[in-house]
Amino acid sequence: MVTCLNLLSGCVATVFALQGDAFTATIFIMAGAVFDFFDGFLARLLDAHSIIGKDMDSLADDITFGLAPAALMFSLFKQYPYVTEFGATYVPYTAFLIAAFSAIRLAKFNNDARQTKSFIGLPTPANALLIAGIANAPMASFMWMDWPEFATLWRCPGVGLSVLIILTGTLCYLLVSEIPMFSLKERGKLQYAFLAISAILILLCGFLGLAVAMATYITISWIKMIIDTDDV
Repeated sequence: MVTCLNLLSGCVATVFALQGDAFTATIFIMAGAVFDFFDGFLARLLDAHSIIGKDMDSLADDITFGLAPAALMFSLFKQYPYVTEFGATYVPYTAFLIAAFSAIRLAKFNNDARQTKSFIGLPTPANALLIAGIANAPMASFMWMDWPEFATLWRCPGVGLSVLIILTGTLCYLLVSEIPMFSLKERGKLQYAFLAISAILILLCGFLGLAVAMATYITISWIKMIIDTDDV
């Protein structure tokens, strides 16, 4: 039941994303993330594990953290002026590669024994929250003050489309990469420090803080991978 609530949240988020309502779509993606946490928590608490539940969890996650953020990216692509009608018609659909690579990421996770306590590749919820934060950039604020300069800068027609294309490709790569990424399900100084930094960023920057926090998560994981490799 809780997993289905995650899936339904993703469906609703996708509808709002396609309508261009990034704020409401993000609310439902975050609701899906809450349900995603509690379905695993309840499964462990009640010792209610099943293959069907595992498959359902992945299907729900690909809707909420794959399709919904892809729809947000699609809406962002549609905001830009295109030189040709062909580009305006077809380029935005590259956003849905995010849903496909999210499905690959989830399938790898289900069949990779190395990912019991940490992740290999960018977790789909982190990817979804990063995209949601960027989609809400027009509402960017700093210290509870409007920051319109940022909102107009990242949407500049001269660079905005290129940024979206590069971002889509980078996120698709990170989803299926072999980069180890720490899990918040584990408890440690790293996890607590990251949560504290994320809370500060969200308080300071609102939804945009989500994107900065997830970018910080990727950066910390990458640095940790380099340090661990050097130690070996």
